[in-house]
Amino acid sequence: MEFRRIGELPPYVFATVNELKRELRRAGRDVIDLGFGNPDIPSPAVAVEKLAEAALKPVNHRYSSSRGLPNLREAICERYADVFGVTLDPERHVVSTIGAKEGLSHLMWVLSEPGDTVVVPSPAYPIHLVAPRLAGATVIHARGFEGGDFLEIVEEAVRSAQPAPRAVIVSFPHNPTTAVATPELMQKLVDLARERDFVLIHDFAYADVAFDGHKPPSVLACEGALDVAVELYSLTKSFSMAGWRMGFCLGRPDVIAALAKLKSYLDYGTFQPIQIASIVALREASDYPAEVNEIYRLRRDALISGLERAGWDVPSPQGTMFVWAELPDAFRELGSLEFSLLLAREAEVAVSPGVGFGPGGDCHVRFALVENDQRILQATRNIKKLLAG
Repeated sequence: MEFRRIGELPPYVFATVNELKRELRRAGRDVIDLGFGNPDIPSPAVAVEKLAEAALKPVNHRYSSSRGLPNLREAICERYADVFGVTLDPERHVVSTIGAKEGLSHLMWVLSEPGDTVVVPSPAYPIHLVAPRLAGATVIHARGFEGGDFLEIVEEAVRSAQPAPRAVIVSFPHNPTTAVATPELMQKLVDLARERDFVLIHDFAYADVAFDGHKPPSVLACEGALDVAVELYSLTKSFSMAGWRMGFCLGRPDVIAALAKLKSYLDYGTFQPIQIASIVALREASDYPAEVNEIYRLRRDALISGLERAGWDVPSPQGTMFVWAELPDAFRELGSLEFSLLLAREAEVAVSPGVGFGPGGDCHVRFALVENDQRILQATRNIKKLLAG
């Protein structure tokens, strides 16, 4: 049978590294997995306790609301006011999503269709490239932003796109490159969206994961943002609640209403006890992201210092739970996939090949800070032996 949509998706190169990792582990090798960005830090205890309590009540076993419980939408608006200085109306500006990936994917359904274009800076988190394609749109890659002027590169992609783009997807702090944004850059992106009449989508997955004094700005804090922009916020990284699948789409009211209408046909929202526990996380564990952040900072420092001792100089990121590392000169000709396989076989370290993040990624690999400090240091010692050999 010929299937629709999935046939045109690019190969999932991460699966190649994952399969080798499994083979090596079956053979008794101790592979340190710094590939998949799957948080290993526990969720807030108060949220886990509330989840267990709510799950015991039969009333919570029924269908919930795809828009999200009113108290949940109020709680995320409270966080936006407290942390980002943004005032939002829980009735007009918020819809809950089953994680940020689901929210972005269905957002593309209401914003684009075959014949439309969507601009995405590349390299990019894979769903940023895939979600528009699943909706039938053509992705316009804004390439080279790491080494150039981000606004200039995005503006050129917007102006040259035919037809004019329906949306532009950005994300700061950025996965995989760890690039960060200033409030001034965000304002210029909002101004560009107003001038060129597109919806600006900001994936704010790493809103609370930042270091060295950097404070990631919300696009919704910009003047005029509610006229043109929406933002995806998730409890996945900030509160280390990855498996809970609790996210939000916030911002421009008509876009939020359109997404809510679509979702009313597709789902009944996240399991209600999860929504109830998420309210508790937002209101009673509001300092937990700072604790999570400190753990990632220590791991970042361990990895960067360990790679430096191995002779691999890598910039220290100001945000995300990742490190984006350009391939060492002696291994550049291998490309990121072959180098990743070499790291797994010879150094027993699994990483994500940069080619999996689209055009512009093949000269890098991505480390995920999902192991403790000692395991990370062991990984860098193994890498040092490989690079020295």
